[in-house]
Amino acid sequence: VNVLEDNSEFRIDVASPGLSKNDFNIDLNDDLITISAEKAVEKDESGSKYMRREFNYNSFKRKFQLPDSVDQEKISASHAEGILSVHLPKKEEEVSKGPKTIDIS
Repeated sequence: VNVLEDNSEFRIDVASPGLSKNDFNIDLNDDLITISAEKAVEKDESGSKYMRREFNYNSFKRKFQLPDSVDQEKISASHAEGILSVHLPKKEEEVSKGPKTIDIS
């Protein structure tokens, strides 16, 4: 897992060789994002004098605490070439409108 940050977003990249986008679940609960995946593979090899059957089950779960600067309504994810990318855009901050004098009452 790699976590990257630039001026507009955070991005979580998960290396996922052999997994498709349907193998992943991404859940958001308050300020905690959970990325998990499960894949079960059954392998059956039969020969004239032997039979071998293997079950292979892969899973993982990672949780990340989100900073307050993430706009949770705009979170998105994509999967390409064995990489799951979760995009966590930053909230737009109010642009300063120049100097201002504050009156004291």
